[in-house]
Amino acid sequence: MFGKSDLVDSISRDLARARDKRDTLASGVTTLTTQIAELEARLAAENDRRERERAAGEIERIKKQVRDQYLAFAPVITGIRDATEVAAAIVPEASEFNDLLLVIATEVANAIDGLLGNLDRHIEAMRAGHIAPDLPPQFKGPTEPPQNGDRVLRIPEWLPRKKPAKKESVEERCSTAAA
Repeated sequence: MFGKSDLVDSISRDLARARDKRDTLASGVTTLTTQIAELEARLAAENDRRERERAAGEIERIKKQVRDQYLAFAPVITGIRDATEVAAAIVPEASEFNDLLLVIATEVANAIDGLLGNLDRHIEAMRAGHIAPDLPPQFKGPTEPPQNGDRVLRIPEWLPRKKPAKKESVEERCSTAAA
């Protein structure tokens, strides 16, 4: 009987040690789970901050592109105005076009100022975390400004146009070319 009691005591001690180890491991698992959750939250916050910063940088790039294109536009309008002033001596209607150019330049300048201001406010709100970085897909990643051959330039509908001249038929052009 003495041996059976020692065996029961030994098994009871082994069981108590196993339970202590289990409790220690469970506590460690709980601690690690908490640490993992904290690290995941920090990682998510950092990823969100980086995405907001990347999107803000992309908006900055778009803003610079708009500003650069406007700065290229202004001298062109000035050049056209200078040329139409000279042409106004020959064709009086050119002064009307010159006035129209001034109105267009003013409207474009006002619109660009408003657009740049809105972009600045959007960037500030994004960096402050007030809005999510939700840029459309066409603005994600580096893009090149369009080259001259990449876009079709159209005359706005409100600009006056010359009436098209009588079109020559294919036969008339061929006979003219043959002659």
